[in-house]
Amino acid sequence: MNKLSIKGNWHEIAGKLKQKFANLNDDDLLFKEGKEDELFGRLQQKLGKTKEQIRKLITKI
Repeated sequence: MNKLSIKGNWHEIAGKLKQKFANLNDDDLLFKEGKEDELFGRLQQKLGKTKEQIRKLITKI
Protein backbone atom coordinates (compact mmCIF):
# COMPACT_ATOMS: atom_id res chain seq x y z
CA MET A 1 0.00 0.00 0.00
CA ASN A 2 1.42 3.36 -0.85
CA LYS A 3 0.96 6.65 0.95
CA LEU A 4 -1.23 8.06 -1.80
CA SER A 5 -3.77 5.24 -1.57
CA ILE A 6 -4.05 5.73 2.19
CA LYS A 7 -4.47 9.49 1.81
CA GLY A 8 -6.97 9.33 -1.04
CA ASN A 9 -9.27 6.74 0.48
CA TRP A 10 -8.61 7.24 4.18
CA HIS A 11 -12.03 8.60 5.19
CA GLU A 12 -13.75 5.61 3.63
CA ILE A 13 -11.25 3.15 5.13
CA ALA A 14 -11.50 4.75 8.58
CA GLY A 15 -15.29 4.46 8.51
CA LYS A 16 -15.14 0.78 7.64
CA LEU A 17 -12.54 0.13 10.35
CA LYS A 18 -14.81 1.80 12.94
CA GLN A 19 -17.68 -0.40 11.82
CA LYS A 20 -15.56 -3.53 12.12
CA PHE A 21 -13.79 -2.60 15.38
CA ALA A 22 -16.11 -0.78 17.77
CA ASN A 23 -13.24 0.12 20.12
CA LEU A 24 -11.66 2.48 17.56
CA ASN A 25 -12.44 6.18 17.73
CA ASP A 26 -11.65 9.21 15.59
CA ASP A 27 -8.43 9.93 17.50
CA ASP A 28 -7.17 6.39 16.86
CA LEU A 29 -7.78 6.81 13.14
CA LEU A 30 -6.41 10.34 12.82
CA PHE A 31 -4.29 10.47 9.66
CA LYS A 32 -1.73 13.18 9.12
CA GLU A 33 0.47 13.21 6.07
CA GLY A 34 3.96 11.99 6.94
CA LYS A 35 2.76 10.38 10.19
CA GLU A 36 1.78 6.93 8.91
CA ASP A 37 3.96 5.20 11.51
CA GLU A 38 2.08 6.94 14.32
CA LEU A 39 -1.22 5.82 12.83
CA PHE A 40 -0.04 2.22 12.56
CA GLY A 41 1.29 2.39 16.12
CA ARG A 42 -2.08 3.52 17.49
CA LEU A 43 -3.87 0.77 15.56
CA GLN A 44 -1.36 -1.83 16.75
CA GLN A 45 -2.02 -0.87 20.37
CA LYS A 46 -5.80 -0.83 20.03
CA LEU A 47 -6.17 -3.95 17.92
CA GLY A 48 -3.28 -6.05 19.23
CA LYS A 49 -2.09 -6.80 15.70
CA THR A 50 1.26 -6.45 13.96
CA LYS A 51 1.97 -3.67 11.50
CA GLU A 52 1.86 -6.18 8.65
CA GLN A 53 -1.52 -7.54 9.82
CA ILE A 54 -2.90 -4.00 9.90
CA ARG A 55 -1.57 -3.29 6.39
CA LYS A 56 -3.30 -6.44 5.10
CA LEU A 57 -6.51 -5.50 6.91
CA ILE A 58 -6.53 -2.03 5.38
CA THR A 59 -5.80 -3.29 1.87
CA LYS A 60 -8.72 -5.74 2.10
CA ILE A 61 -11.19 -2.96 2.93
